[in-house]
Amino acid sequence: MADAGQHLLFVSKPSGYELLERDGDAPEPGAEVELEEGVRYTVVKLGPSPLPQDDRACAYLQSA
Repeated sequence: MADAGQHLLFVSKPSGYELLERDGDAPEPGAEVELEEGVRYTVVKLGPSPLPQDDRACAYLQSA
C-alpha cells in the first residue's frame, strides 16, 4: 500500500518511461518540475498510480 504524503512521477523520456517516487503532494497540471539540473518537465495530467493496489496520485510529465 501507499505511504501517506507521497506521489509518483511518470516521466516520458526519449529512452522510454521512468516512474519516480516523491514526498509531498503531487504537482498540478501545468506545473513545471525540474528533475535534473536544467532539465524541466511539464505536468500534463494528474491521475491514479499505474501500480496495482497503490492509491498514490501520479503526475504524468513531458519535456517542457
